[in-house]
Amino acid sequence: MAQRALADAMELMVNAMAQEAVSRIADRVAQEARRGGEDELRLERFMNNKPPIFKGGYDPDGAQT
Repeated sequence: MAQRALADAMELMVNAMAQEAVSRIADRVAQEARRGGEDELRLERFMNNKPPIFKGGYDPDGAQT
């Protein structure tokens, strides 16, 4: 009887550990997906601010304006 109770307890522990591992993996996948979206938004915000565009050539006076 005691052996059966021990086996049941171990089975419950294994199931809990497996569920925790799956949850961690799902969290990591979701975090990576969010992180990729943030990078795209940063570029979009940067481009919306009309950054200066290099036109080529040498113009030290124009660089000061």
